[in-house]
Amino acid sequence: MPVLRARLEPVTDSSMSEFKLMIDRLTERPQRFEYEVPVGWWTARPGSEDPAGDVRVEQPFRFIVSAQRLGAGLLIEGELEGGISVECSRCTRRYAHALRDSFRLVLEPLEEDPWGNARAQEAIDPEGERALAENGICLGEDLEAGWFRGPVIFLDDLFAEVVATAMPIQPLCEEDCPGLCPHCGRERRLASGSDPAGRCGCVDERAPSPFAVLANWKAAEPSGSVEVKAVRERRSGKSRTE
Repeated sequence: MPVLRARLEPVTDSSMSEFKLMIDRLTERPQRFEYEVPVGWWTARPGSEDPAGDVRVEQPFRFIVSAQRLGAGLLIEGELEGGISVECSRCTRRYAHALRDSFRLVLEPLEEDPWGNARAQEAIDPEGERALAENGICLGEDLEAGWFRGPVIFLDDLFAEVVATAMPIQPLCEEDCPGLCPHCGRERRLASGSDPAGRCGCVDERAPSPFAVLANWKAAEPSGSVEVKAVRERRSGKSRTE
């Protein structure tokens, strides 16, 4: 859900090295925070390596966050802006891709009583316990709910999940990108005439249909020949006898 900018407070300074929220400073009125994430932050995070190795962060990620108290819990809404370059999944050409996404997260306090919060205890695994201990926040599976503990929460894991969700699954430099020529491997964009000097001259060859021989035989068959008429008469006489 997009942030309701009309209700936001003026921009509040926030730490650029520690993306954190001070819980005791939040009220029931939305407060606005801006975080600019350095270019190297994404690749420097443990376990955040891109499997394909083709994502390059070209512009810092910028998060505009609205945070407020929601009863005993917290409501965090925000927007992501950033720029990356990736390889097109069809033609492999590298192109600039703008990242735009919005997020909404409702956090519940993790009870600090002897019995604990039963529902939270069932949902929080060892990785969630680590996140609570290090960042004071544990995200749910759907990235729309979670839990927090302590007076400060760090938003690194949340920002990483938002960025990962915004990444294109099958990047396309253009919606109608024709891809590569299957014969010579050149871009079909060049072969199609946008760059006449770069045409490859390849011609697509389609495998013949297994029924093509039958079609040709039927087309060449002399329908009025004596042999064909004799065959048809024999078949017709056999059918009447039966």
